[in-house]
Amino acid sequence: MTDITPPDDGLADGPRSALADTVLARLTSVYPPAGNPFRAQEMVAYMKGVAPFLGVRTPERRALSRTVLDGVPVPDEDDCAAVALRCFALPEREYHYFAVDYLRRHVRRCSSGFLPVARRLVTTVPWWDTVDHLAAHVVGGLVAADPALGDRMDEWIEDEDPWVARTALLHQLRFKGATDADRLFAHCLRRAPDTDFFLRKAIGWALREYAKTAPDEVRAFVTAHTTRLAPLSTREALKHL
Repeated sequence: MTDITPPDDGLADGPRSALADTVLARLTSVYPPAGNPFRAQEMVAYMKGVAPFLGVRTPERRALSRTVLDGVPVPDEDDCAAVALRCFALPEREYHYFAVDYLRRHVRRCSSGFLPVARRLVTTVPWWDTVDHLAAHVVGGLVAADPALGDRMDEWIEDEDPWVARTALLHQLRFKGATDADRLFAHCLRRAPDTDFFLRKAIGWALREYAKTAPDEVRAFVTAHTTRLAPLSTREALKHL
């Protein structure tokens, strides 16, 4: 189980990790020179000012990431936590994207004890560009590996932080036939009264994705609860039905 309690030396960026030391040293050397200040301004505007950017486009960033990780050993859970938390401690958004990509690649090396780390990442400079990938690929991966974590999602759906609740709504996006439909529908109804755009959108998105597997069930659910679901949620849910 990963312990994200700051160690005795006062560090607040996760477990000690020589691998993370190497990755962060390379990352902070390789990314900045590739930045473009004019592009960075465009990215900041597009993301509503949620974070500063270096101005590195996604294809170039991922090519640079391969250079950063060249020859780096496969991480264990503590390495994953250290890399991700240290990246999210940096201000520029490209470092956060690196962390999300890294966890997507290595989530199978993490146990259910990694969930508190994932929650910290979800709530650190939260916006859809990181939260949605963390929800579907990291939190969803952890729950798929340990279905008992579904009970934690029942706690997250009640959370006052809308990004935590959005994560609970979206964590089954890739489950297809393994989706716990009762949980999905219950979560949708639990947050249906919310006026938050991102929660309403997430309800519709989660239902629309499940409709690819169980269209009749989703159509019946939306029909039965049409007065409780927001028009946005309903529209998104039935988009391809």
